[in-house]
Amino acid sequence: MQVSQLCDQELITHYLDGNDSAFKELLERHQKKIYTTIYLFVKDRDMAEDLFQEVFIKIIDTLRKKAYNHEGKFSQWATRIAYNMCVDQFRRNKKHTKVQTSEEFDIFNVLELPDHNKEDQMIISEVHGTVRKLVDMLPDEQKEVVILRHYADLSFKEISALTNVSINTALGRMRYALINIRKMMEEKAIVLH
Repeated sequence: MQVSQLCDQELITHYLDGNDSAFKELLERHQKKIYTTIYLFVKDRDMAEDLFQEVFIKIIDTLRKKAYNHEGKFSQWATRIAYNMCVDQFRRNKKHTKVQTSEEFDIFNVLELPDHNKEDQMIISEVHGTVRKLVDMLPDEQKEVVILRHYADLSFKEISALTNVSINTALGRMRYALINIRKMMEEKAIVLH
């Protein structure tokens, strides 16, 4: 069986048995999602790349120590490590980020989208840009929940654990984020196609 056909847990087992190609497959399978999550928080390409490398060094160390508990999904565990490293980075630098695109990086270039004609692509790009601007205007706590839920694909239970708040608080922040986005859309007469 090829490594690309193995589930994450099987890849981890093969890696621990000395198969480096299994870890390479695991990395390639999850790198876009984890890097994008980091970048959305730090908004600096070099810092995101550094943190991404630190995340996978920590993952390798944890796996080699056989301290990985595979009760959850590998992707969510790795995203939690990435989030914690971003939080540590913020504490060190005491600066806030914005969810916005730059000339160097656009999250929607990383995400795989189905093929569309040029007109559809322009509309999608415009909608994504508008949504990014609206998310960027949210209070930090609401922005954080939106990023973790919709970009990192974490459950509210996982968001609750990561941010050290109750599930109800995480749900409430998402609810207020959506209310605020709708309110901003109404105020600015924005219609998403």
